[in-house]
Amino acid sequence: MSLAGRLAARLTQVRGRPVDVTGLQRLSGGASRETWAFEADGEPLVLRRDPPAAPQPREMAREAAALTVAARGGVPVARLVDHGDGAGTVGSPYLIMERLDGETIPRRLLRDSRFAGVRPGLARELGRILARIHALPPGEIADLPGGDPLAQIVAMYEAFAEPRPAIELALRRLARDRPPPGGDAVVHGDFRTGNLMVTPEGVRGVLDWELTHRGDPAEDLGWLCVKAWRFGSTHPAGGFGSRAELLAGYAEGGGTVPSAETLRWWETYGTLRWAVLCRQQAERHLSGAERSVELAALGRRVCEQEHDLLLALGLTEPSEVPDPLTERPPGPATPPHDRPGALDLIEAVRGFLTDEVIADGDERLRFHALVARSALGIAQRELLLGDAHRAAHHDRLAALGRRDDADLARAIRAGDLDDRMDEVVAAVRATVTDKLTVANPRHLAVPDA
Repeated sequence: MSLAGRLAARLTQVRGRPVDVTGLQRLSGGASRETWAFEADGEPLVLRRDPPAAPQPREMAREAAALTVAARGGVPVARLVDHGDGAGTVGSPYLIMERLDGETIPRRLLRDSRFAGVRPGLARELGRILARIHALPPGEIADLPGGDPLAQIVAMYEAFAEPRPAIELALRRLARDRPPPGGDAVVHGDFRTGNLMVTPEGVRGVLDWELTHRGDPAEDLGWLCVKAWRFGSTHPAGGFGSRAELLAGYAEGGGTVPSAETLRWWETYGTLRWAVLCRQQAERHLSGAERSVELAALGRRVCEQEHDLLLALGLTEPSEVPDPLTERPPGPATPPHDRPGALDLIEAVRGFLTDEVIADGDERLRFHALVARSALGIAQRELLLGDAHRAAHHDRLAALGRRDDADLARAIRAGDLDDRMDEVVAAVRATVTDKLTVANPRHLAVPDA
């Protein structure tokens, strides 16, 4: 039976009458779960389900409970229609919710004129909403996980067995400057631009509760202010406003305002967390468990977060580097191959994606075509610069007496190079700059806020 047929059968059971499902369409985004829009007897609904090959029934049940408790607590969320483990229904654990009106795409929220009137007040409004979330009773959400967030993210990082010098520098600072616990609350876990449904009147809904857990409420405040979620804006609170505006709204909603130092610590932690999560998502592709251009591209975003960690620690500054693709003349093929060469073939595919797929494709296809175009650009830059970067990296490591990045990372953690820390930081900064010159050169010029 088709997915539309399975949805119709399930909703017929739920509503006790025949239900007609139409307009089923998979939406873009959502690297962890599938999201589908459809109509049930004309009512707009959304299905969120686990990939059938990777079901997580416990986590889905927890998200359903969190949505129910949040709605009771006055948090703007989509109404939950149904949920289950997927057995005999839609094929994997799922949620069916009302489809909210509004916009989630950050570039539109931060730039389109139709949101100009609401943008100035959004940081304060988001603070009030977070205060409501943190006032929810944790005991009403069954199986809500907790634990030490820093220890958990370190365990995830170490599981890859890829020690990274930039992350080791951040871990030392985070351990040294860690603030005392600031409370025990329901933490949304992914409260950021992109997971907020916004209309020209304000926030319509808080989405994606799959990472909800028990912890310090300052974690959500810091996560919203992570540089990655500003999408090029100079405003730290989700790209919408200042930290002061966010915290003012939080206080208005009854939240206990953390100190500036505590908020900055959680921002830095959030940047580290996003670096590790990008690597984790890429592993799904690299392992063969789920081949995906979106997941593959996330692996090349780790260096963006390494750079942002160095910025947050005051160990680097914004800089501008030329993009080698902007004025590159056609190159020869490698003998004995014919022209066009590899770089120009990649450029031809990028042009096809831009002119044909992105211009005319549906929303989901357009999103993945944009990701694919970016991935091809990374491949081109690596072909152009890889040999020079490899040689420079070898020389930097040799000057510090280290075999490879893993050896340098271990030395940073052990404190073996503390007497040469200026040299270490310079080497790490240069390596991250090289990686970003290939992955996303524009990111180097974006300042912290």
